[in-house]
Amino acid sequence: MEKEKQVTKDEFQNVANRVSVITIIGNLILSAAKLLAGVVAHSGAMISDAVHSASDVFSTFVVMIGISLAAKESDKEHPYGHERLECVAAIVLAMVLFITGLGIGVKALTNIFGGNYADLQVPGILALIVAVISIVSKEGMYWYTRHYAKKIDSSALMADAWHHRSDAFSSIGALIGIGGARLGFPIMDSVASFVIFLFIAKAAFDIFKDAMDKMIDHSCDEETEKQLYDCVMENENVLGIDLLQTRIFGNKIYVDVEILADGSYTLWEAHNIAEEVHENIEKNFPKVKHIMVHVNPK
Repeated sequence: MEKEKQVTKDEFQNVANRVSVITIIGNLILSAAKLLAGVVAHSGAMISDAVHSASDVFSTFVVMIGISLAAKESDKEHPYGHERLECVAAIVLAMVLFITGLGIGVKALTNIFGGNYADLQVPGILALIVAVISIVSKEGMYWYTRHYAKKIDSSALMADAWHHRSDAFSSIGALIGIGGARLGFPIMDSVASFVIFLFIAKAAFDIFKDAMDKMIDHSCDEETEKQLYDCVMENENVLGIDLLQTRIFGNKIYVDVEILADGSYTLWEAHNIAEEVHENIEKNFPKVKHIMVHVNPK
């Protein structure tokens, strides 16, 4: 079993903040460039893409706030910590993402079914150039953010990474739409805007679903539970397992396990066995925050 590297709260917050600041700067530059290109080159798809990139800036601020609150130490009112606040940040991010996309989708459908195709302007070459730059930049932001999200195991940062990927997809849609419009099909620019909305909606749904799973005490996957079972059974004094339950709390795991031990053992001996099981799980599963071990006699 490969042991994961434990990340301290300070490291977690420092990495998340550094990644967020870098992506905010990148998105501000991209948003301004897309908006300028959309206005100058008369591209509705590029303006829609600029709005999408601008929403990235807001969403990253949401992520930073959520991660900062989640990293707070446990207190009297919150003895189990504040990890779920990171999930709340991801849910807010999903809602903002969907509302942003909905506005783009409605505008696109209005143009598509309006019937006044002759009034639609053909985008200029500048919009094409900026679309290509956006695709490369946003894909780079996705891989950069994804790398550190996996490194510190942050659901909110991973949600932000997928926000960057959805923006890259939307820029691909914009590129196709702008290209089609320049080839003599002006409506393609609006079609591209609607395709962008579909990508945004899909990303918002995935982010929302992942955050909700963690908010409602979803159990670990079968592979993780199998590894936990094997870890407990490594102790030669454990004769079996009556119960093994797990729940995901934010980005941490809580474990409840009932083990079987020889009924002739003294209370002190049974306690030591439980402590050994507890320590072995902690050593091998850094994501496990809390373990409750109960000993049943056999």
